[in-house]
Amino acid sequence: MANYLYHNDLPDGLNLGPVVAIDCETMGLNPHRDRLCLIQMSGGDGDCHLVQVSKGQAGAPNLCAMLTDPAVLKLFHFGRFDIAALLNAFGVVTAPVYCTKIASKLVRTYTDRHGLKVLLQDMLGIDISKHQQQSDWGAPKLTAAQLDYAASDVLYLHQLKAAFDVLLQREDRTAVAQACFDFLPTRAALDLHGWPETDIFTH
Repeated sequence: MANYLYHNDLPDGLNLGPVVAIDCETMGLNPHRDRLCLIQMSGGDGDCHLVQVSKGQAGAPNLCAMLTDPAVLKLFHFGRFDIAALLNAFGVVTAPVYCTKIASKLVRTYTDRHGLKVLLQDMLGIDISKHQQQSDWGAPKLTAAQLDYAASDVLYLHQLKAAFDVLLQREDRTAVAQACFDFLPTRAALDLHGWPETDIFTH
């Protein structure tokens, strides 16, 4: 397992495969105020590829080509936030997508605990540290501890997806899950356009 850190974009010719786990680190939870700092990705092979985003950067051609590639499934945990952050930073709609948090809420209805740390413990027996979660991701030089933390958010998502696929099928919720995943980029766009908390489907 290794971490590969790049600046501003993925290198030319890098192919992460047909399913890429993605997570983002930002300066905070408001995409209009808090800039995107780091994008971490894994093809499910145990390696993590991280792109550090410069302040004011508005493009990343190789990264954006992968985000919009219809042949590459982008795998998230709470993709709503990450998709919005990527859209706000680079102006691209990430699709197609899969979100393990949505999958969890559809099949783990016996609990209200759907955080990644809990899911990895309960479903895969994997314990990850959240110690660096609130560190300064805008620092010009990231520490090894920060990179390891960032990597832990994507390294196990392929295994988690496989487990959820089984549960979704068992509970006859695969189709509704797919419909939710398909809508997720629109939900993220609504967040950016001013409807983060409003349910537009209510009366």
